Parts: sequence; C-alpha cells; structure tokens
Amino acid sequence: MTLADYQSAIEDMVTRGRVPSAFVAHQGGTYLGSVLLIEDDLTARPALTPWIAALWVEPKFRRHGIALKLMIRARAEAEGLGYKVCYLNATDANSPYYEARGFQRIESDVDGVNVFSISASN
Repeated sequence: MTLADYQSAIEDMVTRGRVPSAFVAHQGGTYLGSVLLIEDDLTARPALTPWIAALWVEPKFRRHGIALKLMIRARAEAEGLGYKVCYLNATDANSPYYEARGFQRIESDVDGVNVFSISASN
C-alpha cells in the first residue's frame, strides 16, 4: 500500500483538532505506520474516551521508535483537545509492550482485552 492509498482511505480523520484523528508516519512517499485517536474502542466501556487505537508499524520499519512517536503524537492531540487521559486496549500478549511505555493497566480481561490509561500530556 502506498502512502497516498492509505491517506485516501482515512482522509476524513487526518484533519487535526478533533476526535477521530489519524496520524501517519511516512518517509517521503513510503508509509511507515499509523495510529488512530478515536472516541470509543471498547463497547463495554463507553464512558472512557479518547482511545489510542489501531497502532501499526510496517514490519520492516519496527524497532526504530516509530510506534512510540505515533502514540506520543496521539496523546499530544488529545491534550490539545482538553483531555487529561487516553485509553488503550490490548491483548495479554501485547500488554507488556504498552506497560513498558508507561501505560497503566486499569482493568483485565474486559471482553478479552486489558484496558490501559496514560496521561494525555507527554
């Protein structure tokens, strides 16, 4: 997938200053990864918002800090919109990754995922 193809698919979310928002990491015209900041990512917890979701970095670009930079950008957007906290859900297998990056587990096994929070301010 090219960067242009991906951007076309998420065009409505790349406008800053609102939820939902999408953030895309790229190098020239090459798509590296992306993350979303969305209103609701777990129907069992509708009161929690906003959510950092759909974090993805292309396999050949992993282990270069791209995922962390994307999450920091999503948190900054949330802070700029007046949110104090961001939420994220992850499977047991992926939970240690987020815990190592400052996310605090606030619930376990909610519809098969763990629920995390982190300050919106970096």
